[in-house]
Parts: sequence; structure tokens; C-alpha cells
Amino acid sequence: MKYCQPHPWLRTGPGQANDGAAKFDLTKFNPEYFERLRTRVSKAQRLGIYTAVMLFEGWEIQFSDAWENHPFHLPNNVNGVEADLNGDGSGIEYNTLNTSEAGRRVLELQEAYVRKVIDTVNEFDNVLYEICNEAHADSTEWQYHMIRFVRDYEARKPKQHPVGMTFQYRGGSNETLFNSPADWISPNPGDAKQSYRDEPCSSCTTKVVVNDTDHLWGHTGGDNIWVWRSFTRGLNVLFMEELLPSPTWQDSARQAMGQILRWASRVDLKTMKPEESLSTTRYCLASRGNEYLVFQSNKGEFNVDLSDAPGRFQVVWFNVNLDREMPGTPVDGGASRTFTTPFPGPAVLYLKRLDGQRTL
Repeated sequence: MKYCQPHPWLRTGPGQANDGAAKFDLTKFNPEYFERLRTRVSKAQRLGIYTAVMLFEGWEIQFSDAWENHPFHLPNNVNGVEADLNGDGSGIEYNTLNTSEAGRRVLELQEAYVRKVIDTVNEFDNVLYEICNEAHADSTEWQYHMIRFVRDYEARKPKQHPVGMTFQYRGGSNETLFNSPADWISPNPGDAKQSYRDEPCSSCTTKVVVNDTDHLWGHTGGDNIWVWRSFTRGLNVLFMEELLPSPTWQDSARQAMGQILRWASRVDLKTMKPEESLSTTRYCLASRGNEYLVFQSNKGEFNVDLSDAPGRFQVVWFNVNLDREMPGTPVDGGASRTFTTPFPGPAVLYLKRLDGQRTL
């Protein structure tokens, strides 16, 4: 018998659910669940970690037997609620917007739950909301509704947090994410221009992009090259862990994420943006005239265009594989400059204006 706890709703009965425990009362919240949520978000904030609070789960309903024991499946609650609105046994309508009486009842209960989550964690600064993990393609309007619902409810609260939408599987498209009201999105590999696996796009959307190995490969991709390419194209990275021994390339991704955290804290990141045209590597974060962070995936020669950046620049090389930096010879701006990676493998070149004056 499959069983887990705690759930957001109390199991009051009368009667037994399909998993053998008492049925849920969908009008009564479980204090244990929300206290655990609050405790974990609080601890993460103390450790400097952002938490993505995933409000709903879509993959399990589609690709496992989770619906059999789901609280919104009629045999499992005392409220007479059945979210499997067409009776086909799948329950995927739980993640759709339906205007029938039964559909409106499901939505009301979902919104009450979302309000409770927001009330529980609104005080914290480290919260990102994700509406639903890999819901099916027909979930679009429901997800858009929930994004707006979170934003409207939080507008009356002391703090407002970014709301995200992740790739819909199966049958979704990145354009649905680009066109959504979400603040941040997590796409799939996309078309040749988007290429979020191999050459991540920095200009495909104005939204914050969280490049997540889950939606790109599952457990079969993501290394230090991908991490640095994503970062220097202005994207955030997320690595889906697997509870199995890691191949070396996965370890390199984790190490690279630590590296970019350090570099993101070291540079004036808020003034930097992707500037592909400034380097022949095409991977460059820059605050023109002030700071440049250039990624080169292999040993070799490349140019950085400093023609609009007069002054002298400090040069630092960072060896990605060895997690080690070394000083380089300072260079003058005012022209395109050629650099040669001083060691094998992937490298980062850091240039910083030496005179202390910022170019506005």
C-alpha cells in the first residue's frame, strides 16, 4: 500500500481512503504540513538558499498511479469532491480550468490551499513560487489563472515573490512560457535558436530563465560547460539531483554552480548583462567599460572588444576544472584585445577597470 505524510489537509474520516488511512477533509488544513513548510523555508533563508515552493504536481498524475490515492479523488475525501471530471480515471483535469460546478468547487479548494501556503511563507525573502511541475499541455489557462491569483493575493501582503511556470510535459512549448504572466520560467531545450542545452539563448525572452536539467535532460545531462554557458548568457541554473552515485560530469556541474555563486557575489552583477558580440567566444557578461566575465570552453585564442572602454584593466584567469584562479598581465582598453587561455580546458577571463572609476 502506497502512503506518505504529512499532507496539506487533515485526515479526519469517517471512512478509509484508498491508501488505508482515514479520508481527507479538504476544508481542514493540517498544521503539521504547514509548520514543516515554514520551518524548512526559514532554515533555507538562514543558509542563504532560495526555495522554490512547488504548489502543484503534474508529472505524477500523468505518468504514475498517484491519482488512485490523490486527496481530490472521490474515494479519498469526505467532501464529495471528484477532480476527475470526465471519469476516465486519469485525474488530469485537476490541473485544468473547468467552469462546471464540480470544476469551480475544485478551483475554490485549490485557491484556499494556495492562500494558506502564501500566508505561511510570505514573511520570508527567499521564496519563489512554481505553479506546477510538468503539468500537461491543456493546463495553460489554469496555470495562467493561478499565476495571477498568487500575484493578486500577495499584493495585499507585506512581501511579493516571483511566480514561475515550468515546461508543460507532454505537448508543451516554450512559447507558452514566454507568453505567460509568469515572472520566471523554466523551458525545455527549444528550437535551434533557443538551444537551452547547448548554446543557451540570452534574448529569446525578457523573463528570468531558470535553466533546469530536469526539463532539458532529466538525469542524463548538465556539466560545468553547460553551467558556465548558461550563466554567461544571463540565465540561472538548477540541477536535478539523483540519489545514485554520480558520474564525473555531474560532479563538475555541482562544482561549477558553486563557482558561479562565488563569482556572482564578487562582480557587480546587477549592472552586467549578456554581451555576445563583445567576445569571439560569444559567452560574455559585461558592464561595458567596467567589468567583463568571459567564458571559453576550450584552450585557445579569442578576442574581447574593449574599443568603447578606455583605461587599464586587471586580468584574472579562472581554471574551471581545477577551481583555481591566476593573475594575468593587465591590458589597456580602447581597442579589441586578444587573449590566449593559459591552461587546458574551460576557462573564465575576468577583466576589471583598475582606476576605480565606473563608466556610466
